Amino acid sequence: MMSPEPVIEMKVFSKPVSGEGSSVLMGFPGSGLVGSIALQYLVDQMEFELIGVMTSKYFPPLAMMNKGVINVPFRLYEKGKLVVVVADIPIHAMICYEISNGIMDWLKPFNILEVVTIAGIVTNEPEKRVFGVSTTDEDLEKIKDLTIILPVGSISGIASSILIECKVRGIPAYGLLGETINAPDPRASAATLEVLKKMYEIDLDTQPLIEQAEEIESAMHKIAEEVQQSEAPVPKRENLPMYG
Repeated sequence: MMSPEPVIEMKVFSKPVSGEGSSVLMGFPGSGLVGSIALQYLVDQMEFELIGVMTSKYFPPLAMMNKGVINVPFRLYEKGKLVVVVADIPIHAMICYEISNGIMDWLKPFNILEVVTIAGIVTNEPEKRVFGVSTTDEDLEKIKDLTIILPVGSISGIASSILIECKVRGIPAYGLLGETINAPDPRASAATLEVLKKMYEIDLDTQPLIEQAEEIESAMHKIAEEVQQSEAPVPKRENLPMYG
């Protein structure tokens, strides 16, 4: 006897997307918070309209605040032919399929043009390169001169679920993976935004993000120095008593 499939409760409270043929950009917390930082910066600077929110009983019980006002952690924005889905909460691996499927089901009536997911990829290199993937060979043409195409490898988390969902539905989709460390990384977010600017002819100054990155890096360096100074010195071996 088979157990019934679990029901994932997800609700979208939103205005409809204005017209057909929009491109949808998605960013979720992950390595370096690359997607979340990049897209929240985009909607703030370009004054996108908040058109809706998404809730689920499977989301962490977390409410974001901005100047004392509650902000739903999973939000939908729109401006012109761009729709942005951005989240402040991590999506657990166990519900990635259901959440990605729910998002795409909600978008289905609007006949979207394509989807772009933004995420981070941790490397041991100091550069802030942007790697690219797509759902078909043909779609790679759009980003091959803007990113470094990943020849082999894997993508995990909600970004991978979104890309798979788009592939099986026949919707063109791209993944922009900013090279990052496993800490908030506005510099990597700025690098992915530079790719988006070229893809969609967006007029956006990313210098404030670079300055934010410098502040974070400076703060992290200061913390590291303080930790190092606070560590108790290890006695030299010759000063230790001998036993035995």
